Amino acid sequence: MKKFFIYLLSLICVLFMLPSLFTKKKQEVVATVEESLEEKVEDSGEEKVKYDYTKYATIKLYHTQTQTYEEVPMDEYLYGVVSAEMPADYELEALKAQAVVARTYTLYQIMHSNGKHGEADICDASTCCQAWISKEDRLAKWDENVRNSNWDKIVEAVDSTQGEIITYQGEPIDAFFHANSGGTTETATNVWGGTNFPYLQSVQTAGEDAYSGYNSEVELSKEELVKQLKEKYADLEINFEEEDAIKIIAYTESGRVRTIKFGNIEIAGTEARTLLGLRSTNFSFTIEGDTIKFTVTGYGHGVGMSQTGADSMAKSGCNYKEIIQHFYTGVEITYVNEL
Repeated sequence: MKKFFIYLLSLICVLFMLPSLFTKKKQEVVATVEESLEEKVEDSGEEKVKYDYTKYATIKLYHTQTQTYEEVPMDEYLYGVVSAEMPADYELEALKAQAVVARTYTLYQIMHSNGKHGEADICDASTCCQAWISKEDRLAKWDENVRNSNWDKIVEAVDSTQGEIITYQGEPIDAFFHANSGGTTETATNVWGGTNFPYLQSVQTAGEDAYSGYNSEVELSKEELVKQLKEKYADLEINFEEEDAIKIIAYTESGRVRTIKFGNIEIAGTEARTLLGLRSTNFSFTIEGDTIKFTVTGYGHGVGMSQTGADSMAKSGCNYKEIIQHFYTGVEITYVNEL
């Protein structure tokens, strides 16, 4: 009888202990999962835990050509952005940097669009927001022998940086980027005026001259030049017999044209770029007979991350975080859910 009570008492103790044992085990599992999400360690061959968005899981995209709206999961949308904005044969670390930049730019637009696109968060036009292309259209533009490998590389760049964004003093930055800086990026105020964003400063970037197709020339006859400028400035007068009929008045700190004079008018280098169809404000000119030739270095506004610069840094061994922190001054890389 005494043994029976001992066994009964032992059984009761075990029954009371089981819930706490299972609870402790569950807490350990949850803690392990949370730790793996927070640390985002490099993939070592084991299956990675998928980042769980609790904010901004989907975005509403406006298709400019069809004038339709579509709700798309954030990272699926970024597959289309990265594959449209950066060549797939760039280094993986450059593509990862582009993915984080694009995610940050998207988030900034969501938070500051002020109804710019009606009910949408962002549009698919590079001239307004950032470029986007569907998977089907992207695959069709690639050669058949690289379609799958290119797409897999884009997906890896986005998925391996899931949830990561760029912040300055705890807020997402306006993450501008461009094709080629010509060796030095530009400050935002020299392009758009207004507030000087402390994270969009001019920085040096090496290796961009190795990328062909980014330097260009534009030739105009004197008549064509006057005609294009008069579309905006009807009172323009230029006497090409004068020595300083065309003259660059001032340069920015990065060496781009700040102000240029055409006859009796002075305009910003950014406006000259638009009116004359130049690829950047990093240009010089020569007058030879009836022809005016503009020699242009780089491609784009020059603000923020240079894509060829990012690829050059990746080729030299830099990872995507180093690339981002080079082009954006004083920033941190955090997570969407930490905002």
